[in-house]
Amino acid sequence: MSLVAFHTLGCKVNHYETEAIWQLFKENGYERTEFESTADVYVINTCTVTNTGDKKSRQVIRRAIRKNPDAVICVTGCYAQTSPAEIMAIPGVDIVVGTQDRKKMLEYIEQYKQERTPINGVGNIMKTRVYEELDVPSFTDRTRASLKIQEGCNNFCTFCIIPWARGLMRSRDPEEVIKQAQQLVNAGYKEIVLTGIHTGGYGEDMKDYNLAALLRDLESKVIGLKRIRISSIEASQITDEIIEVLDQSTKVVRHLHVPLQSGSNTVLKRMRRKYTMEFFAERLTKLRQALPGLALTSDVIVGFPGETEEEFMETYNFVKEHKFSELHVFPYSKRTGTPAARMEDQIDEEVKNERVHRLISLSDQLAKEYASNYEGEVLEVIPEELDKDNPTSGLYVGFTDNYLKVKFDATEDMIGKIVKVKITKAGYPYNEGQFVKVEDDFPIKSEEARTTA
Repeated sequence: MSLVAFHTLGCKVNHYETEAIWQLFKENGYERTEFESTADVYVINTCTVTNTGDKKSRQVIRRAIRKNPDAVICVTGCYAQTSPAEIMAIPGVDIVVGTQDRKKMLEYIEQYKQERTPINGVGNIMKTRVYEELDVPSFTDRTRASLKIQEGCNNFCTFCIIPWARGLMRSRDPEEVIKQAQQLVNAGYKEIVLTGIHTGGYGEDMKDYNLAALLRDLESKVIGLKRIRISSIEASQITDEIIEVLDQSTKVVRHLHVPLQSGSNTVLKRMRRKYTMEFFAERLTKLRQALPGLALTSDVIVGFPGETEEEFMETYNFVKEHKFSELHVFPYSKRTGTPAARMEDQIDEEVKNERVHRLISLSDQLAKEYASNYEGEVLEVIPEELDKDNPTSGLYVGFTDNYLKVKFDATEDMIGKIVKVKITKAGYPYNEGQFVKVEDDFPIKSEEARTTA
């Protein structure tokens, strides 16, 4: 029995794809082991969104080589796609596959074992026009299942390398999406998170089909699905039709992640983002009419080249005025190969960090304010795991539909079910809750049942 170990860097899409690659190995008789133990094959799924992502990826690759110098070392993912030669130059790397042709990985391993010469399987991603089907019937440890619906991005924002790592926009066949969603529900999952590189762009490369149509189909055709969450959607893709679907839906949750990046029109223009603040504000107003109590989370880049104190304050005030419920705040970091890295007026690190802290403390304050609206209310929660901070407490942690993280008294058999919980004390990052009742009786099945589902 051959052992395979995985290490995933970066985003939700990478985590999804690692699970898909694991399915391929499992079908070929492999057993999975921890990355820190000795394996016959190590698969490192890399990230290249920042220069630090590249560096971390290289460190993990070297760690695997040290762990077992005789193992086959396979490197895949975004950094593998953009810089295969850099990775091939690391002594001990045997196979490099980019963000396409992952199904060939097992063939390459067999070929490598016979020929013992390193294989570079990276092709030109910009020529790829077809979505690569990678099935994930169940996940190793999650209570929320991700479902990847599209690949690539056509936006070419000036700070971002991802179109070169992932290629152009391509959507997954709707029938495949529905089929896999049903598989996941049959395996016991109550909530599905739609994910992709540019999720909201789903269907742009199709005739007469789009994200709104997919949401309608998921709602009407997938039997037993309780919650649909959209991992991220650009403001420019929140059409009136999408808003209408959200308004009518009983399954799409009251939480959307809409990347802002900056709240200043002049900065947005330098970033080559496809919206103005006026447009963004108008979409938010309509969204909140469709989904009262909406939790709105976002990404913001602070200290983009040339960002003045005034421009930063425009962002700060926009976030404050529109009451985002949580922000992911990133100091701008130069990504080699992007237009923004060559811009003049790069901002001093100290200024960046000071602005990051100001925005994070605003985010913490807004998160507490948002949570306080729900104190005393009974909400539906899917328990995910024991409270890691205090494993003996008997408290479990889970998310409400509107993305509040709640700790409450539960039992292991409730994991993956939908339970009613009263929010007794609002807070951030955790709320305290009191168990009321179990909403349904379909627990996530055992591993054995999942694999046969």
